[in-house]
Amino acid sequence: MASAAALLLCAAVAPAAAAPASPGASPAPSSSAGALRLPVVPARLGAMATACTGGSGTVMTQVPWAQRLLGLGRAGLLTDGAGVTVGVVDTGVSTKAAALSGRVTARPDAGSDCVGHGTFVAGLIAAAPRSGVGFAGVAPGARIFAARGTDATGTADASTVARGIRAAVDAGCRVVTVSAALAANSSALSSAVRYATAHDVLLVAPAVPDDTSAGRDRTSSATPFWPAAAPGVLSVVDFGVDGKHPDGALQPLEPDLAAPGDRVSGIGPAGDGHFVGSGASFAAAYVAGAAALVRAYRPGLTAAQTADRLERTGYPADVPRLDVDGALTGVLSPAPATEPPAATAFHAIAAVHDGGTVRRAGALTAGCAALALALAATTALRRRARAGTGEHA
Repeated sequence: MASAAALLLCAAVAPAAAAPASPGASPAPSSSAGALRLPVVPARLGAMATACTGGSGTVMTQVPWAQRLLGLGRAGLLTDGAGVTVGVVDTGVSTKAAALSGRVTARPDAGSDCVGHGTFVAGLIAAAPRSGVGFAGVAPGARIFAARGTDATGTADASTVARGIRAAVDAGCRVVTVSAALAANSSALSSAVRYATAHDVLLVAPAVPDDTSAGRDRTSSATPFWPAAAPGVLSVVDFGVDGKHPDGALQPLEPDLAAPGDRVSGIGPAGDGHFVGSGASFAAAYVAGAAALVRAYRPGLTAAQTADRLERTGYPADVPRLDVDGALTGVLSPAPATEPPAATAFHAIAAVHDGGTVRRAGALTAGCAALALALAATTALRRRARAGTGEHA
């Protein structure tokens, strides 16, 4: 009876998400953005472009796969990122974006967004929930500071990115995401990164460019891109609904974290409709949003400690996968764990619905099984002892 009670107790407290999938069930959320045929947000405008990116006519009414995967509903019970300002160094952020209304400040040249990329990134970080809309940002209570890292067409260069980082630091941002992944570093960019670090600002950047053709003329192997490769910058790579780095994408060089970035949904620079985008810059945006939550929920942490928490609570894989709930509530050992050997290739564990629950459920199940075996052995010994003395149970 004792062993049966133990098993019943464990069954009662084990998370439902840990149960095996029913026959025929999909192993991962479907790409709802693809099903809705959302327009693609551009990384830059072509040479022949004559107009800015307009609004989308399609509204994402479903909760996108990335939000479900990251378990943002649970995180929202603890914090929404209020009190933290996140810098977005990109193509600008439209102050007309309804989902960011009243929470965007910008440098004089960054309050509009002809390309749409910067507004999409800002929405992944901080778009507010809206009635009838499934999409929302990671930290909908956070504020956004927009600084340019590109020219008006979306072309980035080191000096512009460096100015954007410094402007975001001076504006009081505690987290800054830089969407550019540049093939070469510069003294100005290195100086800007050191400036952010000295002011306890966490910099987040993509480990590889969104444009898969960038850098291919130099080498086909993993290669550094900047500022992600600089010391103190949290380097992020993207994965899709299947948990894999997209086919044909550049090989990242020692990224720190992986996050959703392939075919993710987001807002546009105008209107109420949504776009879809793919690239490591969007994965970096999700990590920046998570960092805003951590810095709001645990205000005593430094930028370095925030980065360490995000990495060490990540779901185990060759590149740790962002676990928002774990970053907020996980209990860490006083000293960082020993780093695993460098992976020879990028591989993320297949995406699941739980955002970290499965591994906790696995540990719980193993513990319950051990408890049940111990109780069963104790019961058998007692019965044997009673039989030897002539007692009856």
